[in-house]
Amino acid sequence: MPRDLHPRLLRSFTAVAETLHFGRAAEQLHLAQQAVSRDVQALERELGCALFHRSTRSVELTETGEQLLPKARQLLELQAEITAFGDTRALLVDVNSAGGPDGELTAEQVLTAARTLRPDADLLARYHNGLTAAARELTAHRLDASFGRYAGLPAAVRSRLAHTPVRLERMAVFLPLDHPLAALPAVPLAALAGHPVDVLAGQPGTAEWTDLGLRLLAEHGLTPTAGRTPPVGAAEFARYLTRHGSPVLTTVDGPRIPGGIARPLVDPVPLSLLGLVHRPELRHPGLTALRTAAARLAADHQWLRRPPGSWLPTEDAALLPG
Repeated sequence: MPRDLHPRLLRSFTAVAETLHFGRAAEQLHLAQQAVSRDVQALERELGCALFHRSTRSVELTETGEQLLPKARQLLELQAEITAFGDTRALLVDVNSAGGPDGELTAEQVLTAARTLRPDADLLARYHNGLTAAARELTAHRLDASFGRYAGLPAAVRSRLAHTPVRLERMAVFLPLDHPLAALPAVPLAALAGHPVDVLAGQPGTAEWTDLGLRLLAEHGLTPTAGRTPPVGAAEFARYLTRHGSPVLTTVDGPRIPGGIARPLVDPVPLSLLGLVHRPELRHPGLTALRTAAARLAADHQWLRRPPGSWLPTEDAALLPG
């Protein structure tokens, strides 16, 4: 059976071999001299041979030590290349959908800020439309990060993903321009009685959003529409809206669609918690930049401040900081 050899032992050996001094090697490695001595002794025990001739005045490599040095350097260089590999590859970031002429959506704002923080990191946008669809790609290692309602994912999926709260987004309904509620500046939830609301129940990739919508409607005595085949793209959504004429649940800052208008929901104000989701073991400078950018934007714009009297499911509220 091959034996495991910790790279730290080779690192201490190489530093001593290059400086021929345990004290200077320890300074170079930012370690205590005793720790370097222990590492070298452990390596000698592992290999079963002496690597240095030691005296009170000098340290010299043995013949075995001279033979080992180039191999140790080669192995440490290979380890550095492997460690750096994760830093240099592109980070695939799902931002759900692209914004329109009115500006970037929340996920896009975070991505833009992260790119500014780390212009050297390659962050590539992807568009999976919903976190349920993106979660399958995350757990299959075909995607690195996404945004959406983490609490709406199945528990087995949540257990494999890490979550950082980003923003409490106000919910709204998207209405055809000729809808009787379109003239209101804001739509009280009670005003939706008699107007079945489309929560995109026919779109399996956004099941976490449908779950949120169904909870909201059920708690306020409102009715959802039947599941329908969902549209793809702004033009198709405009046709979908005209054909069916139902209010569609969205967010205040959601994409704008021709032929319709978004109206915020009130009394109470329903909220959706958008989070940054990724695999917990992922290490990448782009992910660090995403998390930093999200935290800064949340602090600057009070994205995570919950308005008094607002509506948010208990499991979502439990994810909020502090």
